[in-house]
Amino acid sequence: MKGKKVTRKKRKLNIKRTLFSLVVLFLFGMVIKWVIGIPIKNIYIYNNQLLSDQEIIELAKIETYPSTFKNLSFMIESRLKENKYIKDVKVTKKKLTEVHIEVFENYPLFINRLTNKTVLLDGTTVDEVFPVPTLINIVPDTKYQVLMEKMALLDRKILSRISEIEYAPNEVESNRFLFYMNDGNYVYLTLEKFPSINSYVDIIKNFENKKGILYLDYGNHFTIIDN
Repeated sequence: MKGKKVTRKKRKLNIKRTLFSLVVLFLFGMVIKWVIGIPIKNIYIYNNQLLSDQEIIELAKIETYPSTFKNLSFMIESRLKENKYIKDVKVTKKKLTEVHIEVFENYPLFINRLTNKTVLLDGTTVDEVFPVPTLINIVPDTKYQVLMEKMALLDRKILSRISEIEYAPNEVESNRFLFYMNDGNYVYLTLEKFPSINSYVDIIKNFENKKGILYLDYGNHFTIIDN
């Protein structure tokens, strides 16, 4: 028997279907390109005092309002955390094109006159000078670390009211400090009582603008200084 010839049918190219597929792919690519290119439209910044809004926007590298998809929240956070004055930051997006930046600053606590350095919230030091209290004398190493930790508990508004800090131990208390206030008052505190100075404004109101020494190291009494 002679073998049967196998004939293969040639498939015709479906031009219409091919063109349709190409058009769909092109349109899909255009949509993806458009979506990726959607720009940031609004930027909101919270809690910053040391750094201006513009400085933060520039540090985040979004000053030109670039693509929101090419600048994801974690990318912006990573850029901002590189700055020494930013302790932490939280970036969220709303309505896709709104960027909300909540800053937790690594703000200055005091200037150490001995080293002529400014001590920041995280314990690091910088050369820049800020309007913060000045530590005017030597503090033992064992107490200096605790001092930094306790200073970090003070409200920033209270820090701005303190001019100088002096280590002032006596026979009874080795953790005693004296605060020279910008308003002319003096405040004695122990390290354990540092947070109590956050109520300074409310306490002083009771003494009708008289100048004196506020003892917060033991009790809570005020000695008026005669003019």
